[in-house]
Amino acid sequence: MPERRAVKEALRAQRIETPSWGYGNSGTRFKVFAQPGVPRNPEEKLADAAAVHRFTGVAPRVSLHIPWDKVDDYAALSRYAADLGVEIGAINTNVFQDDDYKLGSVCNPDPGIRRKATDHLLEAIAIMDATGSRDLKLWFADGLNYPGQDDLRGRQDRLATALAETYDRLGDEQRILLEYKLFEPAFYATDVPDWGTAYAHCLELGPKATVVIDTGHHAPGTNIEFIVAFLLRQRRLGAFDFNSRFYADDDLMVGAADPFQLFRIMNEIVDANALDPAYGINFMLDQCHNIEAKIPAVIRSVMNVQEATAKALLVDRDALRAAQLAGDVLGANAVLMDAYNTDVRPLLAEVREDMGLDPDPVAAYHRSGYQQRIEAERVGGEQAGWGA
Repeated sequence: MPERRAVKEALRAQRIETPSWGYGNSGTRFKVFAQPGVPRNPEEKLADAAAVHRFTGVAPRVSLHIPWDKVDDYAALSRYAADLGVEIGAINTNVFQDDDYKLGSVCNPDPGIRRKATDHLLEAIAIMDATGSRDLKLWFADGLNYPGQDDLRGRQDRLATALAETYDRLGDEQRILLEYKLFEPAFYATDVPDWGTAYAHCLELGPKATVVIDTGHHAPGTNIEFIVAFLLRQRRLGAFDFNSRFYADDDLMVGAADPFQLFRIMNEIVDANALDPAYGINFMLDQCHNIEAKIPAVIRSVMNVQEATAKALLVDRDALRAAQLAGDVLGANAVLMDAYNTDVRPLLAEVREDMGLDPDPVAAYHRSGYQQRIEAERVGGEQAGWGA
């Protein structure tokens, strides 16, 4: 069995990045629901992220989204984050909200629109230079609604051209995280629809281009842990966007729909010795808390990832390997199920107490009075959100 001390050390060292947009108002295509106390600017988003880190101890980085988090001085924003005890993580681009992008961004048939989109990607790298961020996360809503609407191969050429120019602008310690999505908003063909397409473009670009797996961006029944295992073997898994889905890209709290799937994913990570932050995988949340309170939902999501990780760390690897080599199908499965069925909440409570934290982060947050304070202070101004 794994040594308890080593398991606790791994859990203390775990790092989970939270998204700035997860603290703002969000909703469906039909309605964005406002909540009291929601941030009005990037600084207040960072403050909420810092609160999550204070209560969990493992969420020190915050992803930014440009232009949702646009400021005049990004170096000053980075210093402000540091004063709060957090740092700016991945920079996410936005080439999907402007009217110009109706027919696509970097894949658009109009060269002027492609230039505008690529310039935004380059702008994001300049922001990374100012903040010290390592990761440039790229997601493209580009695609087609109807057969014949555009040239499928030509769009891949345009995508490759924009990615190459962006890649060439990266600094030595910077990298691209290329995200894929099965569908939506394009319903006939998406230009980066799956991990294979993203992987192929990353191979063409070079070693500083890696794939990001959004756990909600797959067809029903997709074996996501196989994708994880393959990309780990190729050293091309750069990050996760953790969330849950019941039907499509629902962006629910990670572990809410299928906690066993989250365990299976983390099992592959632990098995490959890829949990250590030094390995380079960025474990990010990408969720929208439409009806639940924002900060407690983010805290709960961090805890869900911790619980799945703890169970993965408890897998008896020696027993698992022995059963696998012996062809013991049920025995091998039983080793995994024994770890999954373990109640790891007492173990995580010990880890938090060892870190000087309250063993129950959600309850500690509610007792802190932080929610009441931000609701009283954040009156007036425009709340952060999608603007729908």
